Amino acid sequence: MEEKVKELTLLLLYLTSWKENDLPGEMRRSWKGYPFDTLNELTDEDFNRGNVRSKSVYLTEAGIKEAEELMKKYLGEVENN
Repeated sequence: MEEKVKELTLLLLYLTSWKENDLPGEMRRSWKGYPFDTLNELTDEDFNRGNVRSKSVYLTEAGIKEAEELMKKYLGEVENN
């Protein structure tokens, strides 16, 4: 169950994320309104990054790629806009 919570948290971070011009590469930003233990695990796996004081995290390229795979797993094939 813990693994599914982590997967779904990453998926929600991705689905609610936005692209900012000042971020390098394919990184995206998302609000971190999820359990900190789960966010810390995702950080340890390099799926997201962020300062503990900030209210948002950055999804890394690896996090975006993993989230896109999770979209297929949980939502089926989804077109990217």
